[in-house]
Amino acid sequence: MMKIVQCVPNFSEGRDLEKVEEIVSVLKNKEGFKLVSYEPDKDYNRTVVTLLGNPNDIIEALIPFTKKCLDLIDMNHQTGEHSRMGAIDVIPFIPIQDTTMDECVEYANTVAKKINEEFSIPIFMYAEAANIKARVKLPNIRKGEFEGMKEKIKLEKWYPDYGNAEIHPTFGVIGVGARIPLIAYNIDLDTENTKRTGFIARTIRFSSGGYRFIQAGPVFLESRGHTQVTMNILDYTKNPIYRVLEAVKMEARRYNINVPSCELVGLIPKTALLKTIKYYFQVEGRDFNEDMSLEEITKYSIEYIGFRDFDKSKIIEANI
Repeated sequence: MMKIVQCVPNFSEGRDLEKVEEIVSVLKNKEGFKLVSYEPDKDYNRTVVTLLGNPNDIIEALIPFTKKCLDLIDMNHQTGEHSRMGAIDVIPFIPIQDTTMDECVEYANTVAKKINEEFSIPIFMYAEAANIKARVKLPNIRKGEFEGMKEKIKLEKWYPDYGNAEIHPTFGVIGVGARIPLIAYNIDLDTENTKRTGFIARTIRFSSGGYRFIQAGPVFLESRGHTQVTMNILDYTKNPIYRVLEAVKMEARRYNINVPSCELVGLIPKTALLKTIKYYFQVEGRDFNEDMSLEEITKYSIEYIGFRDFDKSKIIEANI
């Protein structure tokens, strides 16, 4: 069986689509891996790239990809709704097929070393690849963002894992890690009130007393004219989509706010969708079939979860 990893580099440009296209051009039509998707968002000013395939081929392609980001993005002039600390903010590796987490940690360290040696960009290792406990959680590293990192990196406790204790002046720093599949999931709220959206986000966010494995916050999407509870579900086996969706709907009712739709950024494991579809089938007293097709899973995900801009290609198993 062939080794397959998912790699999800996020870079800090989502408005200038010509730049986005030039950056991702070095990842297209390559041997050994597939560029599954790239999703620019002008409100977040960020593009999420999803790669799937042979880890060594992905690692080699990330070097010219980094060079493109270095040439085209100056973080001194970059703003957006999403927190960020570098022109490439993160590069996580996720085991998918015939690959262990320990191997993904090795891949993460290999690419971190290569990028630092080639471009003198400092690297912080996070999640399963973290060397220091305080760096397991990405928000701990990213706190202060690009602007604050200029001084933060000089503190001994925040020396980078690779490189000198000084940010690259235009690029910043990168977080490189290894993790289980994370679900980047956003719930649309039919309101422009970010304060109320923030109250709702706090009820589900673990750090403020909500659900474990949930990171969440409010954001206003100017292009769509409404807010979102934007979140990462770090372990969908412990807290599935339906639980956070129903909690947000319940909290939104107290403010008479509708929840019209949801958004998925990147890919999602089939089992994560089946877990939530099963819940709604049970609510309605319907017979549930674990072996439903990807087409059926897509249909019911749109029906019950309310995904917009969603199709079969967003499911990991459809791309293997």
